Amino acid sequence: MKSQTNAVELALPQTNMAISVVMPALEIAQETGKLVAWRKNEGESVTKGELLLEIETDKAVMEIEAPADGVLAGVRAQQGAVVPVGQIIAWIVRPGEIPPPESLPPDATAAEVERPLRSTAAVVEIPSQASIGGARISPKARRLAKERGVDITRLPGSGPGGEILASDILAAGQSVPVAAEAQALSSVARLMAERTTQSWTTVPHFFLVREVDAGALNQVREKLRPAVEQAHGVKLTHTDLLIALVARVLRRHRRMNASWTADGIHLNEEVNVAIAMAVEDGVVAAVVRNADRAELGGIAVQRCDLAERAKTGRLRPVDITGATFTISNLGMYNVDGFSAIITPPQAGILAVGRIADRVVPVNGQPGVRPMVTLTLSSDHRVLGGAQAAGFLNDVAEALAMPANFLR
Repeated sequence: MKSQTNAVELALPQTNMAISVVMPALEIAQETGKLVAWRKNEGESVTKGELLLEIETDKAVMEIEAPADGVLAGVRAQQGAVVPVGQIIAWIVRPGEIPPPESLPPDATAAEVERPLRSTAAVVEIPSQASIGGARISPKARRLAKERGVDITRLPGSGPGGEILASDILAAGQSVPVAAEAQALSSVARLMAERTTQSWTTVPHFFLVREVDAGALNQVREKLRPAVEQAHGVKLTHTDLLIALVARVLRRHRRMNASWTADGIHLNEEVNVAIAMAVEDGVVAAVVRNADRAELGGIAVQRCDLAERAKTGRLRPVDITGATFTISNLGMYNVDGFSAIITPPQAGILAVGRIADRVVPVNGQPGVRPMVTLTLSSDHRVLGGAQAAGFLNDVAEALAMPANFLR
C-alpha cells in the first residue's frame, strides 16, 4: 500500500539555503529504508510539497514530498539502496548553489553536519496533488497510471480543473492488453509477496482451531448496535466486537501480545490490534491502538476511519505501525475457515471465518447453532502449545459470554 507523506523541516539557524534530505523514520524501531525511486533527477527544480522520492519500509511504500523549493543536488543514494535512518541522501539548494562538500563521511547524518542546516527528520500527511506534463493528477491516479502503463500526458482529466482522477486511469487502462497488464507487479503486490514469503520461511508457525457458538455474539451486537450508531454515526460490526474482546483477552496473555526480536522475547505494554484489510493488489493491516482500553463505539469509529483511508490510499505511517497482534476476518467473503500468516515481529494472528448455522450437540441432542471457526497462528519461538491454547480458550469464552468482557 502506498501512502503519501510530507517531509517536515526542523528549523535551525542557518547561514545558507542548503537543506538536507535524509532517510526518514516512518515506523517505530525502523533502522533502515529502501530507496525505491527518485521522482526528480539531480539538477531539476523542485517545489515544496512536490513528490520527491519513494521509500519502502517493512510495512509499505511511502511517497515523500520535497521539504522546500530549490534544486535537487548532491544525490548520495540511488534506486535500490538500503540506507540507515537519518543518513543524508541528497540536498536541496538555491539555483547555482553547490551542496556541502563531499568531504563529509558518506554515512553522516543531518545532526553531524557542522554547518547549521535544516533536516527532513519527521513526517506528517497533508493532502497533495502534483502536476505532470502540465496536468494535475491525484497520487492514487499517478500510482495506477504507473502500474497499468497509461500515458497520462495525453489523458484528459475529469476532475475539477481538469485534474486526472483514478477513474480516468481505470477507464484508459481498459484498452491495455491483458497479457501486458498481467506482467506488471505493483509495489503493494511485490511487498506483500516478499513479506509473506519471509514470514512463512523464517517464523516457525503452528496452528490451533476452535469451533465457537456465536449466538451470544450476535445477540450482544443487536443489543448494542442502535446505541453505537446513534452516538457515533457508524455501524457496529462483528469485527469491532472481535477487536474489543480479543484485546481484553490479550491483556491477560502477555506472551501472545509479545514480539520476537533480535534480543529475544519483548513483552509489549500496549495492546494494539491490527485488522487485515483488502486493498487493490494486496492487503494492509491497519491498527486500532490501545484496543484493550477503548470502548466499543470508539473502536467502531477507528475501524471505520481506517477502512476509508485504506480504500482511498490515504493510510498514514501511524495507521499501519505498532501492532502487537492481528485479526484477519474473512467471514464477509463466506469463508468457513482458513490459516493466516503471522506478521513479524508479532507472535500471532487470529483468522476468523463466517458465522453460519451448523448442526452441533446442544444439551446432548442435535441442534442448530450459529458457529464460527477460529484459527490461531502462533510463533513457536514465543509461545508453546499450551500457552497458545490457553489464549484461544479464553477468546472462545469471551465470544460465548461477551457481556462479561465488555463491562
